[in-house]
Order: sequence, then structure tokens, then C-alpha cells
Amino acid sequence: MKTKIILTALTAMMITHDGLNAQTAKAPKKMLVAYFSHSGNTRTVAEQIREATADIFEIEPAAAYPTNYQAVVDQAKKEVNSGFKPALKSKPENLGKYDIIFVGSPCWWYTIAPPVATFLSSCDLSGKTIAPFMTHEASRMGHSEADIKKLCAGATLLPGLPVRGGSVQEAAPEVAKWLRRIGVIE
Repeated sequence: MKTKIILTALTAMMITHDGLNAQTAKAPKKMLVAYFSHSGNTRTVAEQIREATADIFEIEPAAAYPTNYQAVVDQAKKEVNSGFKPALKSKPENLGKYDIIFVGSPCWWYTIAPPVATFLSSCDLSGKTIAPFMTHEASRMGHSEADIKKLCAGATLLPGLPVRGGSVQEAAPEVAKWLRRIGVIE
């Protein structure tokens, strides 16, 4: 009799445990798209990702970049080469609730824009999954993935998505394909 009661209790516990594991495995991941966009190209891709998956947050430097193309190129080059991290207007509220963070940036001098470096280095992203995306005109991801990995100690870095700036308006199918490839959508 005791053996039967113990076996019944163990069986019930195993069924409950398996049911909890199934529920936990199917729990949706909370996602955030955090991006910096100077010309609007990265914003366009960020919106395409947001439509499929997540909340959105625009990374904004406290002091705006110049609107003149050559002036912003010159400033970006100086900032990237010196490792400068500009102050930001704000940070997302309750970053801790997100499991996956998409990080978007224009590719400036083969890496992320300085405001994105500030964002990544000023937030605790340990235990998070980071999915980078870059807009570019010829450099694709550059060395941004390695740079992101250095700034996000303890985070898991997924393969990034490079999108040519001139084709962002037509990038939605490419974005969806990438989201499926990295396992974010089916």
C-alpha cells in the first residue's frame, strides 16, 4: 500500500514537473529594439523589427549630431577613433524585463555609432541576448559585432543583420528572414 501511494505521488510530481517545463519553454520572450539613427535608415529597419517582435526605444545623444553630412562624418571619425561615448538623453525604463535586445546602429567607421557604445556600456546586459543590426553603404557589419561583444560582458550575441542604407524601404523580407534564422519568429 505504501509503495502504491509513493508511486502515485511520484507520478503526479513528474507530470506536474513536465507540465511546468512545457509551460516555461513556451513562455514568450520579452524583446526590445534599441536603436540610434542619424539619417532615418536605422529607424526604418528598427520599425520593421518592432512590427514583428518587440517594444522600441530610440537611443538619442544629449547633444544632437550636425545635419551637414561632412560635419557628422568628421565628428563620427573623431569620436570612434578616440573611444568617446556621448551622454544620452535617457535610458529605457526597466531594461531588466527584456530577454532579447535588438541593437541598431548606422555603421560608422566600421563599428557602432558612439551613442550606441554609450548605451551598451552604461546598461547591465549580462544574461541578455543581443541581436545587432546595422545600416551601411558598403561596410556591412564592419567589426561592430566584436565591439558589441566587448561592451556586453555576460550577454549572448546573435549573428547580426547588415542592411544597405539605400535599400531599407525594401528590407522587410530580409529582416523577417533574419528574425526566423536567429529563432525569434517562426
